[in-house]
Amino acid sequence: MTLSGRTVAVIGSGYMGGGIAQVLALAGARVRLADVDAGTAAADRDRLVREADAFAADGLFPAHAADTVAEQVGAAASYEDAVDGADFVEEAVPERIEVKHDVLRRVSAAAAPDAVIGSNTSTILIGRIAEAVQRPERFLGVHFSNPAPFIPGVEVIAHAGTDPAILPGVEDLVRAVGKQPARISDADGFVLNRLQYALFSEASQLVDEGVASAEDVDTIVRTTFGFRLPFFGPFAIADMAGLDVYAFCFASLQGRWPERFATPRALAEHVENGRLGTKSGGGFLDVPADRVPELVAYRNRAYARMAQLLDELGPAPLGGEDRS
Repeated sequence: MTLSGRTVAVIGSGYMGGGIAQVLALAGARVRLADVDAGTAAADRDRLVREADAFAADGLFPAHAADTVAEQVGAAASYEDAVDGADFVEEAVPERIEVKHDVLRRVSAAAAPDAVIGSNTSTILIGRIAEAVQRPERFLGVHFSNPAPFIPGVEVIAHAGTDPAILPGVEDLVRAVGKQPARISDADGFVLNRLQYALFSEASQLVDEGVASAEDVDTIVRTTFGFRLPFFGPFAIADMAGLDVYAFCFASLQGRWPERFATPRALAEHVENGRLGTKSGGGFLDVPADRVPELVAYRNRAYARMAQLLDELGPAPLGGEDRS
């Protein structure tokens, strides 16, 4: 799908909004960028052109990226000017409910009645933000991740009043900019940050308890289960490990933390029903037995290629001695 011929508005021209504007422009959309004033939007638009040129020089964007961004992204004089004639609006202003409400009151009043409006909020409930939106049935969360040009996942979050009919079109737009949409319910933390902060909390407790340093926790995460995560989510990983193994490990952890590591209900039910993952032909995901060898071969190739890529890139410049 191409966005050629479509006009979209990005409200908030900072780091996140700017990255979103870049990928929209590279997908063919005519982008109108707006911020607190025309000067800020114009300065940020020029920055996006320079960034696109640098990304292209590093092989991260197509060679023509700077010219495309310069041609396709314009700085609007106001929020109202930006949304005039736009069929999709992405709000990416600071993560404060009062700021989002003030901006979205103006945006939704000025936008066409059938314009879809998305918010890039990472933590605020979409239903709360929707209180300031005229015709909130056309409003939802469209949460890109930092850095927006390079992280492929996008949370698509409907609130209770979102018209379900707008979801496929939003997902098509997300795919058109080379991203992968996932439908998420309107819940605190959504999926990305609920998982991300749960991991960070447990990692911090390990450091506080003296189990390992921050550097060694990071090493374990990125070289073990984190190494798998670009290819498989937690349910696929559990199915391949064996759900009975997972149940045993939960039981072991409960010896020290009975509540913190209580066995998830769904896991217990799968094990009770003999659904132990790929070795039994089904678990959280259904993988036919005849495709398990293909899955294992893919897994092994993927991990070997990841190791090669990391060797090619070298260690991240975080300072200190490389301990990998």
